[in-house]
Amino acid sequence: MGFTREQLGILEAAIAQGALDVNYGDKRVTYRSLNEMMRIRDLMKKELGLSGSSGTNNSNRRFATHSKGLK
Repeated sequence: MGFTREQLGILEAAIAQGALDVNYGDKRVTYRSLNEMMRIRDLMKKELGLSGSSGTNNSNRRFATHSKGLK
């Protein structure tokens, strides 16, 4: 479908506010429910290649370790 990160951010802000109407540029979308909005948000995240549907999937997160070489 070709979603953008900006659209995702707008949708997430609307979810946080509890609003069912979202404006994307010159388009206005009215969702039927919060559940529908969250399903679309998950679809957007998946299409954009962002982490899991709930944002809690940290399987791609890596941490650096450092050592002075002393034991």
